[in-house]
Amino acid sequence: MTEEAAAVSLDGRSRPETQRRILDAATRVFAEKGYQRTAVEDIVRASDTSKGSFYHFFPGKEGIFVALVDQLGETLLTRVAGDVAVATAGLDRVGAALQAALDTFGSHRRLARILLVEAPGLGHGIDERLFALHGRFARYIAGHLELAVADGSIRTVDCDLVAHAWVGAINEVVLRWLYTGRPDPLVRAVPELRSLFLRSVGAEDRG
Repeated sequence: MTEEAAAVSLDGRSRPETQRRILDAATRVFAEKGYQRTAVEDIVRASDTSKGSFYHFFPGKEGIFVALVDQLGETLLTRVAGDVAVATAGLDRVGAALQAALDTFGSHRRLARILLVEAPGLGHGIDERLFALHGRFARYIAGHLELAVADGSIRTVDCDLVAHAWVGAINEVVLRWLYTGRPDPLVRAVPELRSLFLRSVGAEDRG
């Protein structure tokens, strides 16, 4: 083991719990101060670690911010896919996907604020990552819409266009909740959104 590697091991920089602590601290600081007013020193202080530990895991402020954006994106997609997989009927998956998405945002409010309030417009490749994330979510929804069209559950629609419209609606509902706290809890929006979405493709909401 080199002297540098030994030093890293001794001060705990390589431990997963140290990385987790830094990410948790960054989530709090970014959500409270915003991206522009946050410095690496703020995150180091909030995590009770060292600059050496921080830079062992992340190249800088932009790097850890991107990591948080990716984290929420993967959390959202994994949760939605898992909940939808247990839904039996095709249209039931609309409600399952909505429930999972809003529940994920609702239980990760700080990360939701980073993703929907702080991240857009920052540049540095972050806008491209957000666009890609929205695209992945929309493609996932479009795939299920295509299946519903194929089995006659809904009328023939432009599945890609409808899916992007649905993602935009979810985005706006979550933004409203972040700024106003309504509805409380966020998942109370699920029944109305589900009914709205199903009507938009000519389907009846069975509740």
